Amino acid sequence: MIVPDSRIPIATSLVPALEAENIHPKRVRDKQRLLRISALAVAIAFVISFVAKGLVYLINWVSNLAFYGESSVQYHSPAGNHLGAFVIVLPAIGGIIVGLMALYGSKAIRGHGIPEAMEQVLTNKSRIKPIVMFLKPLSAAISIGTGGPFGAEGPIIATGGAFGSSIGQALKITHTERKILLAAGATAGMSAIFGTPIAAIFLAIELLLFEFSPRSILPVALACITGAAGHHLLFESGPAFGMPLLDTPSNIALATYSFIGLVVGLASVAVTKLVYFIEDQFEHLPIHWMWWPALGGLAVGVVGYFAPRTLGVGYENITDLLSGNLTLQVVLSLCFLKFVSWAISLGSGTSGGTLAPLLTIGGATGALLGGVILRFFPGSEIVVPMAALVGMAAMFAGASRALLTSIVFAVEATGQSHALLPLLGACTGSYFVSFFLMDNTIMTEKIARRGVKTPDSYEPDMLEKIRVGQVLREGSLTISADNTIEEVCQWLEQEPTRADNYFVIVDNEGEFKGIVSFADLYGKVQDRQAPIHTLISHKPTSVLDTDSLRTAVATMARANVDVLPVVVAENRKKVAGVLSYKDIIASYKYRLDEDELAQADISVKRRSIKILLRGQKLLKVTKGRS
Repeated sequence: MIVPDSRIPIATSLVPALEAENIHPKRVRDKQRLLRISALAVAIAFVISFVAKGLVYLINWVSNLAFYGESSVQYHSPAGNHLGAFVIVLPAIGGIIVGLMALYGSKAIRGHGIPEAMEQVLTNKSRIKPIVMFLKPLSAAISIGTGGPFGAEGPIIATGGAFGSSIGQALKITHTERKILLAAGATAGMSAIFGTPIAAIFLAIELLLFEFSPRSILPVALACITGAAGHHLLFESGPAFGMPLLDTPSNIALATYSFIGLVVGLASVAVTKLVYFIEDQFEHLPIHWMWWPALGGLAVGVVGYFAPRTLGVGYENITDLLSGNLTLQVVLSLCFLKFVSWAISLGSGTSGGTLAPLLTIGGATGALLGGVILRFFPGSEIVVPMAALVGMAAMFAGASRALLTSIVFAVEATGQSHALLPLLGACTGSYFVSFFLMDNTIMTEKIARRGVKTPDSYEPDMLEKIRVGQVLREGSLTISADNTIEEVCQWLEQEPTRADNYFVIVDNEGEFKGIVSFADLYGKVQDRQAPIHTLISHKPTSVLDTDSLRTAVATMARANVDVLPVVVAENRKKVAGVLSYKDIIASYKYRLDEDELAQADISVKRRSIKILLRGQKLLKVTKGRS
């Protein structure tokens, strides 16, 4: 090796000193910010708990005023009204008011809330207009209070999300932290309405956060706990949907409930497709969209005239289905007429939700299937209340593909721990059918049509699993800062096998000064006799050899560089080498190739097994002939 002058030599070993005070300046701050975001999430959940109670009171007040002419916040089912034929017009009046609010207020109040929140998370950095947190509950109260076949959970999820987003927009926080506050507000609302904090956490993971990490789960979990405390304080204690205590099912019963889940899965696909088919038909109407909720309201009124139980929130319908207290005629009306009323109203773009209607339709479907199975197969060992419960959860699992949310919600909302296995089998079956028969769900179809891709997997980031030290190439080149540009170029000409694109520059004391690239070295340099350290534009930040490649990518992006010095974790004054973006891409490609090779290997093994089995079969045939 030629050593220019007697200065620090050009060498293949690399041990310069580098002060690592810039290593992870965000780590301590990240934990402090997590505490701050968690505190904000709890405060948001506290407020949303009272907003949830206020929304329920508002719905009850509008409903009592519209159907009974009373100014009361106590719940009275619209099914007991004595309005006669006027009940057909009443939901249409509510639809006109909602249409005007959407036209002159905000179009964001249309729909059932969760898809709109998902779209803002995925496309608009979780920014929701603050006006939505006022107009959404008001429009939903008018829509539901005048007979709309929706539950309070959809509007409160949208309202809580808008409130969390508004708080996030008012503060200096990142869009990821704003997403967390949006999810915290939304799920705290659900927890406050139903008292189901664990299901609300899963809802956040499966439909809003699209990630599973401490920075998101901790604030959301605290918000859901706060919402559950609000439920116990402000609402009735006990399960949201009371039902008789269920016994542990037998294996035959488990298989039957799983079969019911498969059938309900097919029904959930049909429900989803029909809802969006109806919505498409409204798009073709030759009138302004402001009038669509009124037309949907007319359909609600007509159905409600013949089947009064389809009007309004109808949480008591779910309780009656789970208790097995309804006649066959009523169950049929809730299964089919409730669907017709809800699908037309939702397709018209009014303000409402999906969870309660899906639970009602699914529960009625499960009860009907359970009754039929018991009639023709009395040895199936099932009970109708359990069939209604698994149908209820399976309908939501298939339509939304929020599998864990559906299972846990059914257990929490009813307090039936023995139902866990039947729910697991039924919801998995429904999810299976939905996954293979639908590209999108009732939550994602609308935004998918607008070109928004919704994440459908939560596997760890491949770059998160690879450490910098695993990628780093040994033998990086160190150059003395005092060597001239000409000397370095002459030495490199004698080392044609060198593959380094970047060189670490150190001074006489071995202290790190910066990095120089080939482009800098062979670019337009005015003075070839100038020291090479004059080519250093800035001293880049660094990463530890124990960091993940994702951390390295983030550091590169923040510093706007494509190469980083790597510091040894045990001795942060020692530089281990240089990491470039090409190293990261090469490592990523290598892991992808590994996965593809493994898949190909499995396919080859399957083909080999098939060929072997065919050979054995042929051998048996030959022996038989001989």
